[in-house]
Amino acid sequence: MTTRPSIDLKAIARDAMETYGFSPRFSPAVEREVGAIAAPAVPHGVRDLSSLLWSSIDNIDSLDLDQIEYCERTGRGEILVRVAIADVDASVPRASAADRHAVHNGTSVYTGVETFPMLPDRLSKGITSLLPGPPRLAVVIEYTVRPDGSTRPGGIYRALVRNRAKLVYEEVGDWLEDIGDPPAIFSDVPGLEEQVLLQDEAARRRRRHRMEQGALDLETIEAAPVMEEGTVTDLVVPRQNAARRLIEEFMIGANGAVVEYLGRAGVPMIQRVVLTPKNWDGIVATAAEYGWRLPKKPSAKALSKFLVRRKMADPERFPDLSLTIVKLIGHGIYLPLDPGEPPCGHFGLAVTDYTHGTAPNRRYVDVIIQRQVKAALQGEETPYTRDDLESLAAWLTDRERASEKVERFMRKAAAAVLLEDRIGDVFDALVTGASEKGTYVRIVSPPVEGRVMEGEEGLSVGRKVRVRLVRTDPYRGYIDFERV
Repeated sequence: MTTRPSIDLKAIARDAMETYGFSPRFSPAVEREVGAIAAPAVPHGVRDLSSLLWSSIDNIDSLDLDQIEYCERTGRGEILVRVAIADVDASVPRASAADRHAVHNGTSVYTGVETFPMLPDRLSKGITSLLPGPPRLAVVIEYTVRPDGSTRPGGIYRALVRNRAKLVYEEVGDWLEDIGDPPAIFSDVPGLEEQVLLQDEAARRRRRHRMEQGALDLETIEAAPVMEEGTVTDLVVPRQNAARRLIEEFMIGANGAVVEYLGRAGVPMIQRVVLTPKNWDGIVATAAEYGWRLPKKPSAKALSKFLVRRKMADPERFPDLSLTIVKLIGHGIYLPLDPGEPPCGHFGLAVTDYTHGTAPNRRYVDVIIQRQVKAALQGEETPYTRDDLESLAAWLTDRERASEKVERFMRKAAAAVLLEDRIGDVFDALVTGASEKGTYVRIVSPPVEGRVMEGEEGLSVGRKVRVRLVRTDPYRGYIDFERV
């Protein structure tokens, strides 16, 4: 009897990082530099908002917390939203060793097997994280949500803040949707339950308004591996819920307020844009397959209405339709924008002014935006020229796409490991792609996609089929089926 060698998924992940141009390890220079960093001193004039009931909502294992939130009711039925963003720039000076590593990688990469942080843990999970504990420096962004869900940008300023409760998406989401008990921490922190309900009210208003403006309600399946002692034991698809939508709305609102502030300050910036869909004709043709007629010219509102109807009519196949639409719309990109220059907008979010400035522990473009905001607050010259922003926008767009490729490859590698003992098993599946490049299916349990190598003739997207697993190869990310 022969024993198969164990698959080292972490080694595969490190190889994938290097293949796509990332540095998976921090250099000794970065480690020395960060090891000597102390918590930054509090500058004169920084507001102390540490007494407010700030809280965060994130994954249960997340320690690199970028933002915390606090709301309060004001006059005329309005809700003031405050979003505090970790002041990463205070501990990561431009051109420092940590900064050079961060700009090279551009983003943290989450493979499910191993996380490759943009900044060392001592920073992103410690000094610059907004975890519960002592007060931390932050940049606070304010905006007001009106009763109709529209927003009015408010002030931006530096402040001391203190996270009172680290909440978890699943627990808060289940409670908000009346399918779970209130998080236990509510009984320990007076006023927290009412605070989260107010945040949810503001987010629901904002989401309803964006949907009316044509925001796209997309839902794709991206299964994350569950690891136990280095072994893949399952694949789990994180469920979109009210808590995740709450944080999404707060991020969108805060990022829009940052764009408005920098625009008034006359500062060039990097915007996050999704241009007019690259293949609107393909989207029209896809809708026609469902008996739905879209206009010849791109319309976010018309597409949003189609997607809402399809989600209600066929929720099982909706994630695959969403993936098709995402591919036809095309990638989001970063573009520099001069003061007064008309913005390009974000087609999928139904917003005109949008950047990325709420996750500086995890994305380098957010560090750039934070430095620009802080310079404007202090009346200093912007630290980046238009040429700087031009080259950085192109580079960070490339790094984002590369990170998506690493994460997608590792999902396939982990799935291949999980299924390696099930060669010959038969599964129910749904056809997710059929073209000259190949025919692909997604099996129902576990949620894994692979290629049909035999019997693919005549299969069309959306069709249910039974397939037999014939081969897995974690090193190439291959999962191959044959039609039964």
